[in-house]
Amino acid sequence: MTELMELPTVSECSVEGCSYNDHSHCHAAAITVGGTNGDAQCATFIPLGVRGGLDKVISHVGACQRQDCTHNSALECAAPSVRVGAGHDLADCLTYSPR
Repeated sequence: MTELMELPTVSECSVEGCSYNDHSHCHAAAITVGGTNGDAQCATFIPLGVRGGLDKVISHVGACQRQDCTHNSALECAAPSVRVGAGHDLADCLTYSPR
């Protein structure tokens, strides 16, 4: 298992309306990337008016369910960092790269 600080960071999140987003910075301790074939959705996205997450945090990718991504290694992301933003869905992993 990988140590938390070794996991890739969420370098940017441009998703407005997510409880964890504060000025393009994700405040969840870690995100999960999910989705279906050809799509890598941020499964941590919560469209609520309630602010969530921690005040000071560097978000990481805790799990990646996209086995078809070139960055996926044993269901963990091996990319240096990821970007989250609008894609096929409102909140997608924009670093997703299908094999």
